[in-house]
Amino acid sequence: MISVSEAKSAILNQAKLLKPITLPLMDALGHTLAVDIFASLDIPAFKQSSMDGYAIRFEDHTMPLIITGEMAAGSSLELNLKPGEAARIFTGAPLPQGADTVVMQEKVSVESGKVSIKDPMLKMGINTREKGAEVKLGALAITKDTFLTPAALGFLAGIGESHVSVYPKPRVSILLTGKELQTPGNNLGPGQVYESNSFALRGVLLQAGVSQISLYIVDDNLQELKTVLSKALENSDVVLLTGGVSVGDYDFVVEAARLCGVEQIFHKVRQKPGKPLYFGTSGSKLIFGLPGNPSSVLNCYYQFVLPAIETLSGRKAVDRFVDAILEVGYEKNAGLTHFVKAFIRNGKVIPLGAQESFKMSSFAAANCMIALDEDRTTFAQGETVRVFMLPE
Repeated sequence: MISVSEAKSAILNQAKLLKPITLPLMDALGHTLAVDIFASLDIPAFKQSSMDGYAIRFEDHTMPLIITGEMAAGSSLELNLKPGEAARIFTGAPLPQGADTVVMQEKVSVESGKVSIKDPMLKMGINTREKGAEVKLGALAITKDTFLTPAALGFLAGIGESHVSVYPKPRVSILLTGKELQTPGNNLGPGQVYESNSFALRGVLLQAGVSQISLYIVDDNLQELKTVLSKALENSDVVLLTGGVSVGDYDFVVEAARLCGVEQIFHKVRQKPGKPLYFGTSGSKLIFGLPGNPSSVLNCYYQFVLPAIETLSGRKAVDRFVDAILEVGYEKNAGLTHFVKAFIRNGKVIPLGAQESFKMSSFAAANCMIALDEDRTTFAQGETVRVFMLPE
């Protein structure tokens, strides 16, 4: 049995970047760039106005100017301003030849086809955008390993990119084991419980941007589990098995993984909930055996699976731990790191009730988990503790 930090290191040592793919820009949200992108042209491609107003030659700003034309955004009109002339212009429109300044429309008066400037603070070049002001031809526009947010997509579109090379999200298979599982909406039979892990796991995977999710329901049978696991390994980058990782008569995950050629990296972690966690590899594929209790499943996902998914898909390590003040004292046994479902507000955190691994009501209300060191037993009110923020 290993520590939480040892387990995290072991997993990340096995998680390797997936081969880059090319996606349409519209589909690239939440992915990570696999290459540097250089500008293929100046942006803006021409000197333009940043305001609605009048384009002028600055040296003429003290005299009334004859309005000789109009420039709208997208205009291909070629207009050449001569001394004593001005042009009506709109935001984003190209500046006429000879113009070097734009006066805001609120700071002029117009009479008999002439414009007079009423702006004592006017400066040469004001309210204009130089060619290449955003990015110049050949310049590094956005670097490899950038996580593509909506703003990043907007920037890439603005410099003319339509497709990008990114690291894909992993393909994930979920294998549910257990004779006792019943689908919600059906009546429970003797000894049955409603299956909930697939709903929670699919939700957190979608939250992480994973869309290729396969679901398998497997009986507590070694041969059947081996067959299904073998199929899942063929079609997945990550396999999540729930239940069957302890040492009971019907716990077949570890043996099925061995029969499928999976190399065990570790089995059991000094933590609560989720002590029986199993992790192995098959080539570059990652296999997680998650305990069956719902709280254990989610805790193991957040602490171990999510960082692996982010590493596979090229996202830089996300530190979700913050410090907070413990509002009430808390006690636990020594020997295991405890992840306590909790709620944090204004830098203060309070543990919730229903901490047992089979109970999900507190997880449904939690926005964080308090991480309590394995060697300690008592945590005092007012003490600073480490808190894992649940992704929103």
